[in-house]
Parts: sequence; C-alpha cells; structure tokens
Amino acid sequence: MTIRTLQGRTALVTGGSRGIGAAISKALAQAGATVAINYRERADEANKLVDTIVKADGRAVAIPADVSQTSAVAQMVERVKSELGPIDVLINNAGIAITRGIDDLSEADFDRTIAINLKSVFLCTRAVLPMMRAKQWGRIVNISSGAARGAGSIGPHYNASKAGIEGLTRGYAARLVKEGITVNAVAPSLIETDMVRGQENLVSRIPLGRFGKADEVARAVMMLLDNAYMTGQTIALSGGMAFN
Repeated sequence: MTIRTLQGRTALVTGGSRGIGAAISKALAQAGATVAINYRERADEANKLVDTIVKADGRAVAIPADVSQTSAVAQMVERVKSELGPIDVLINNAGIAITRGIDDLSEADFDRTIAINLKSVFLCTRAVLPMMRAKQWGRIVNISSGAARGAGSIGPHYNASKAGIEGLTRGYAARLVKEGITVNAVAPSLIETDMVRGQENLVSRIPLGRFGKADEVARAVMMLLDNAYMTGQTIALSGGMAFN
C-alpha cells in the first residue's frame, strides 16, 4: 500500500518523460502529487507516461519546454500554475550527456551542456520560488551524478555541469532553510537508462555487480521529499563504486 504523503501537492519534473525522470514522475503520482511532466522533444513518450499515471488513478499532464531558455521556463511554470496549481515540488532532472574527450570537446558542446544541465536548474528554481515562499513550504531535488566528484566517462564538461548543480544545491539550501524550503541532490552513477545501454562492460566497475535502476533513484528522491530536516545534502547511488 502506497502512503499518499504528497496528496494535494503539485510537482514539476523536468526531463520527466523517460528514464530516471519517468520513474520519479510515477513515484510522485503514487504518493498523491499532481505531476507536470516536462519534455523537450519526446512528446509520444511523455503522453504515454501521462496515460500510464492516469490509468493508475493519478493525475499528470505533459508540458513541452526547453528549460535552458528563460522565456520557455516562464511559460511552462505559468501553465503549470494555471492548470494544476502552485508548484510545491521541483525535480530538476533535465540533462544531456555528450561524450567528448578533452581534445575534441568544442565550445558549443561545453556551452550546450552547461545550459541544459546547470543553467536550467537556476532558471527553474528561480521561477518556482515565489510560489514556495508564499506557502512557506517547498521541496527541490536536483539530479546530479557521480561525475560531479569522479572522473566519469562522458567528459569534463559533464563533470563541471554536475559539480555546479551540487554547488547550487548547497547555496540555495543555506538561504532557503528558514523559509520551509529544502534543497537537496541525488547523484546516481551508472543507472540502467539509455545513457548506459550497450555499455555492459561498465558493470565490472560496480562492486554490487549490476547497473542501478531508475526506480532506486526515485526512491532516494522520495526519501528527501519526506524529510523536512534534511537540506543541502547530496545522496549518492553508486552500487559501492564511491563514497561521500
């Protein structure tokens, strides 16, 4: 039996149509939240996820937006507010992973990665804060990566974007804690998603002997949402590869 701890709350999940984002969206809906599932290009997957949630007696809508763009974020947040109500929970999950070595990493690759992975966290957080402050209650969880602290396999641009997310997490947490708003991060490594598909050789790096699962990441997110005393923290999921 699922405890509906988020009954009456409205949640926004960026990059929520597949993988980790989809698992989080489902978990939020199961906990009673009304979920706005943001996507940039994959409308079919987003709408299919909405149908899945609705068939399970949940409530969700799919909303397209490029969350690296200020105007698009403003329009998205306004639509969520008008259709579903003020946003109580923000999951900053949108991200890209362009694999590059240090010699073939272009300025365009770097800028795009920072804009989508890091700037979007700032833009979305800034947009929802007035609603959370009005209620003196809010939960923000940012999806980082083990690459924020380790070498990773994608490239230094990706490392930098994820390390920046953890810096933003701590900076916001310190300044919002007295307003009833918590800000935390979850940092998964090698989760079974499109990003690692076809790279089964990477399993040998994981002491547990398997990739992590998207719903395991979702459970860590839900734990943070249910804990008013935890803020400014990063929860790592690595199967024993690394420890904070």
